[in-house]
Amino acid sequence: MEGLLCIHGHFYQPPREDPWLECVLPEGTAAPDLNWNRRILHESYAPLAFARRLDGSGRVSDIVNCFEWMNFNVGPTLLSWLESRAPQIYARILAADQRSCERWGHGNAMAQVYHHTILPLASDRDRRLEVQWALDDFAVRFSRNAEGIWLSEAAVDVPTLEILAEQGVRFTILSPRQAVAVASPGQDWQPVDETQINVRFPYRVDLPSGRNIAVFFYNGPLSQAVAFEGLLTDGERFWRRLAEGGPGGLLSIGTDGETYGHHFRFGEMALAYVLEQARQHRDGWSLTNYAAYLSSHPPQDRVRLREPSSWSCAHGVERWRSDCGCRDGGHPEWNQAWRSPLRSGLNTVKQGLDKYFDEAGQEFFLEPGTVLSSYGGFLAGHREPGSFVERYFKSGLSPENIEKAWNLLEMQRFGLAMFASCAWFFDEVSRVEPRNALAFCLRAMECCRLAGGPDLEPELLKQLERIRPNEAGYADGVELFEREVRSRQQTPSRLIALALIRLGAGGRIPEPGDEAVAEWPGVLIEVTRSLPDDTDEHLFSGSALVRMRHAGRVPGRALHCIWRWDGRSAADALAGEILVRCSGEEALVRPTELHWKMRQGALLEAMDASSQTDWAALTEHAGRVAFFQEFRPHQHEPQWAAFWAAQWPVLALAYIREGRGLHHQDLVAFLLAIGKTHPARDWLEQRLGREMQQRVVDETEFMVARLPAMLDRARSIGVEIDLWGVQNQIWERGLHRTVPELAASLGLTAP
Repeated sequence: MEGLLCIHGHFYQPPREDPWLECVLPEGTAAPDLNWNRRILHESYAPLAFARRLDGSGRVSDIVNCFEWMNFNVGPTLLSWLESRAPQIYARILAADQRSCERWGHGNAMAQVYHHTILPLASDRDRRLEVQWALDDFAVRFSRNAEGIWLSEAAVDVPTLEILAEQGVRFTILSPRQAVAVASPGQDWQPVDETQINVRFPYRVDLPSGRNIAVFFYNGPLSQAVAFEGLLTDGERFWRRLAEGGPGGLLSIGTDGETYGHHFRFGEMALAYVLEQARQHRDGWSLTNYAAYLSSHPPQDRVRLREPSSWSCAHGVERWRSDCGCRDGGHPEWNQAWRSPLRSGLNTVKQGLDKYFDEAGQEFFLEPGTVLSSYGGFLAGHREPGSFVERYFKSGLSPENIEKAWNLLEMQRFGLAMFASCAWFFDEVSRVEPRNALAFCLRAMECCRLAGGPDLEPELLKQLERIRPNEAGYADGVELFEREVRSRQQTPSRLIALALIRLGAGGRIPEPGDEAVAEWPGVLIEVTRSLPDDTDEHLFSGSALVRMRHAGRVPGRALHCIWRWDGRSAADALAGEILVRCSGEEALVRPTELHWKMRQGALLEAMDASSQTDWAALTEHAGRVAFFQEFRPHQHEPQWAAFWAAQWPVLALAYIREGRGLHHQDLVAFLLAIGKTHPARDWLEQRLGREMQQRVVDETEFMVARLPAMLDRARSIGVEIDLWGVQNQIWERGLHRTVPELAASLGLTAP
């Protein structure tokens, strides 16, 4: 008897983008990476897209795109970030779904609720928008309609399932403990718990509307073992645990995608091993995905669900609205009484946003409900701004009213984003997740005012007054809001200050008559040293044009401002104070008082730009180094040894690239000895790896000829270049098959 194995990975990151700049700013807890998106990319998403299989000698025998062989969902907000920040990994995910469609007739990818909102706690309007936006986003990215959808935290009730069925969704995945009763054809209902329900086939949920939807229940004990029992430390052990029950029906497990690599380092290798065993039909097993299995095995038995319920709260969905006792964070003495007023405050704001949208939308849109439900597809790039306006906006609107209309849509986008489930998941309101939710709320209220709507902030503050953070230092939620959230709000004066800091740190402040641009996905700032004719040059020294974007790509109204930076210092990018006049109002901004994320983001971006120049200079300098002479008899170190030790990166780079006059054993010995403890070693290894990867793309023939010798020289001085990206490029191009010497030098097995 054959068994079918389906391993599901739920890939999600909360929306981390700053709601004004539309980019992810530095997050201190993600160090050494800049933010958590990048950290999980490096630890999980990228390794899963290029998972290594090793032979008995530790060489790479295969590079597997695990997404091609596992069922998965990737949150729309994460996909959007990957598309712009990690396009190679994004492309591997899309290609994996396409290949699974070709193999099984049904794709591995499922949709996911757009903002990871707990749908049983959302209004009917928001439930529908979260589902519609998710399905539209999926269709744009994967070029097909989604057959299944992942519900945030597997949170479910009948009204939610009705919306899914109404939208054409065929199935979802739940925890076995969410089932309360099952019935086979012609039989009465039988109560079940998570230990009694047979999870080897799908069930049908009959809905009050007359529709129905299929539900898969993942194997609870096996899924728990992957997450908490260390199965990913050994691929063979992982396989034996999966296969020990013997084949027959469907064996599926549900896991957080971040388990592979982030929670368990090299977990993607264990997964790749298991997938390979099933691909080879070991022990009578084969691979499938949920949609393919459902197509050939439609549900016969019915199920009744515990509702509302979820996979991570024993109390239903209380974790996201009350102090139910469920929490992560490691502080058992803390309470979560803050959850209720936080949700009440956001709900109150959202009701006000919805009310104003319904009122003002009649003035600007042909069909307010239709334009709002279609906005998710627009965010995914389904339409260009001009065609979107033509299709959904009323004709003859003034530029000012078009601007208000866009703000109405943005108001709803940020209003939905503030309900991402992670804001309530952990044990403290002062964590980054609740702060992000409040930042989205602040931005939504700002968009409401810009669209001519009411000020909803007083109602929010009434609820925040009830919050008592567990962390010392905040009297209540209002103080938390003022210190940690309002300080992130971007006014035109702050945006100009931030732009000047970025330009100044990178040495790009324009000279008189010149212009420089500081750009983020959400804002464009053009800075010039020219002033309007009627400006007092003693008070101001430059002007700027600030243009906020809608949805990151729709140009908004331009604001003309003038500025002066007193006390600016080339040695300290945050020195002095900046006077800005905009729309008749003046503001004095001290860079040192901007929110930490803003200061850190500007400085790190400037440092990154500077490092490109530094690397170019280092490369040029290394090409000229020929001053390190061989030692004389009985000499054991070079003259000016301390100087040469400080020059280690230059010497190492020159030697690896085989600079003239540097190929001798005294240099090799010196570089090897100094490099063992040199602080720049890791940086050089990573930077060389990135350079070599790019040069393989741009100069394939040249690099293929040079790489083996360069790698040998690097290893001779103890430099282990980060070859992950180079290996991927060589493998994808098939060069490991045609150039055995190259494969050997890279640790790849040539077939």
